[in-house]
Amino acid sequence: MATNVFDVLEERGFIQQTTNTEKIKELLGSESVTFYIGFDPTADSLHVGHYLQLVVMAHMQQHGHKPIVLLGGGTTMVGDPTGKTDMRKMMTKETIAENAECFKKQISNFVDFDEDKATMVNNADWLLKLNYIDFLRDIGVHFSVNRMLTAECFKSRLEGKGLTFIEFNYMLMQSYDFLVLNQEKNCKLQLGGDDQWSNIIYGIDLIRRKTGEEAYGMTFTLLTNSEGKKMGKTEKGAVWLDPEKTTPYEFYQYWRNVEDTDVARCLALLTFLPMDQVAELGRLQGAEINKAKAVLAYEVTKLVHGEAEASKAQDAAAVLFGGGSSAANTSKSEARRAVEQGGVLVNDIKVIDVHAVVTKTDLNDGSMMLQRGKKSYCRIVAI
Repeated sequence: MATNVFDVLEERGFIQQTTNTEKIKELLGSESVTFYIGFDPTADSLHVGHYLQLVVMAHMQQHGHKPIVLLGGGTTMVGDPTGKTDMRKMMTKETIAENAECFKKQISNFVDFDEDKATMVNNADWLLKLNYIDFLRDIGVHFSVNRMLTAECFKSRLEGKGLTFIEFNYMLMQSYDFLVLNQEKNCKLQLGGDDQWSNIIYGIDLIRRKTGEEAYGMTFTLLTNSEGKKMGKTEKGAVWLDPEKTTPYEFYQYWRNVEDTDVARCLALLTFLPMDQVAELGRLQGAEINKAKAVLAYEVTKLVHGEAEASKAQDAAAVLFGGGSSAANTSKSEARRAVEQGGVLVNDIKVIDVHAVVTKTDLNDGSMMLQRGKKSYCRIVAI
């Protein structure tokens, strides 16, 4: 008997809220369910917060369900107020379209779109064509302002700096997305982070009011540490999936350095390792927990950047922090090319000789900075 993906997601710690647990579980266990997750292209790359949703889609697809990836080319014009203290910066259609193209490429690494196994749509295709008066009469009439003001996504803003009217429309637009996908793609289920709960349930309510049909929603835990703070942030900013914005080595090191208490949860949520292996790694204590962190870093980097880049990052970390030498055998020719191309600097001075030797005289206050290209840095400290 095939495993129900609901049980998989529940066991791994994803599920936060559902609109009808028994019915959703029954659907997922008895038929191929078309579901959707939305991504607003507010930047030119997905980040770690999005990654959790990509893993969910992969689990769902592996169990025979059909993902619809919704790119928010229309909703991004307005901006989701959820979790924001200020209104999002207004973006042009051109920038949003460019960002959406970047999202497409990254999402395709996780979701199989061959042979109609998944669909990617852009809500700009229907939202930007709407007539405002018609939309208000057809859709807006079904929304109670009093009820909307009780939603968590609005309450925090109303208690703080206030909410603009343009943002107030976001909930109507996302709800309309679900209605469109329900009618045109037979989409029965919307998934998202737990911060999207209010938007999801209003979409379900709109479908019921307009069609009389039942639709469902399920939200997932946000990627937070044991203290409840969102993960995926560094001193430089967000941890991006684009290797030009966050290098594979930086990405690897982020996961290698998570807190001990977060390792097991991250392994369950962010990798596809069997849960018995996750439990075994999670039981490691003291210095042994570093083995689990190394597995986490390698597995997540492999999923995002590929096995070759994950191995390079693992080898580089072994050389820098563990006294290993495997990277030396694989990267000599690459290092030579970098020097010959003028891409290696020591203390901001370009290295032009591939046979140059770094000595103690190159130390500044007991350390030196090695740089390769624009974004790869390594500080060497004398001990």
